[in-house]
Amino acid sequence: MGDTKKACLICGEELNYLKHGIDMECEFCHKKYNSNASCVHGHYVCDSCHGKQAIERIREICLTSNSTDPLEIAVHMMNDPYVHMHGNEHHVLVGAALLAAFYNAGGKIELTGAFEELRKRGSQVPGGVCGFWGCCGAAVSSGIFISIITGSTPLSIDEWGLANRMTSASLKAIGEVGGARCCKRDSFLAIEQAIYFCREHLGVAMKKSNIQCQFFNRNKQCIGSRCPYNKHYAEF
Repeated sequence: MGDTKKACLICGEELNYLKHGIDMECEFCHKKYNSNASCVHGHYVCDSCHGKQAIERIREICLTSNSTDPLEIAVHMMNDPYVHMHGNEHHVLVGAALLAAFYNAGGKIELTGAFEELRKRGSQVPGGVCGFWGCCGAAVSSGIFISIITGSTPLSIDEWGLANRMTSASLKAIGEVGGARCCKRDSFLAIEQAIYFCREHLGVAMKKSNIQCQFFNRNKQCIGSRCPYNKHYAEF
C-alpha cells in the first residue's frame, strides 16, 4: 500500500478528478463503479473499501468516549491510522463525534442504534460531493445527526426543518471559507455549527474546544492562513 499522506491507497500518488464520470474497477473488491476520480496511474478504490476500516474505528471511539466535546472526539478519530487525510469516512465521522458528545452531554438517544443508522446514511454519501454536488458530506453528516436525534422523516414538520437548517448552517460556514477541499477543516466547521445549533434549538450544551490543525502538513492543498484552524491564523 502506498503513502496515504497523499491520496491513492495503492501507490500514494495524487488523484485526478474528471468532469464526467467513467466506469472503473476497484483495486480491492474488483467491482465496477462509475466514478470521477482515480490516481495519476489509474488506480481506483471504491468508497466502501476506502472507508471500511476507518468506519469501524470511528464506531468504537463513538461508543466508548466519555467526552462532551465533539471536536475533541473528532480529532481522536482523525488521529486513527485508518482514517485518511481525505475520504468519505468523514461523512460518518462528523455525525459520530456529534452523537457521542450529545449523548455524553445528556442528550436522550440510544447511542448504539443511533450510530448504526448514521453509518447507514452517511456511507451513502459519495466521496467528492463537495466539489461535484456543491454539498459537502461533512455538512450532510451534521444534518443526518440532527435528523436522527430528532426522529425526522420526510413527513416531519419541525424536525424536518431543523435537519435542513443544520445542513444549511454547516454549508454556509464551509462555503464562506472556500476551497480547495479539506475533509478536516470542513468537518471542524460542520461540528462547530452543530454545537451552536444544539445549544440554541435543542437545549443541549456540548463543550467546544479551540482547534489548531495538526493535519495541515498532510494536505497538499492546505489553504494556509485562509483556514480558521491553521496554527498561524491570527485569531489563535
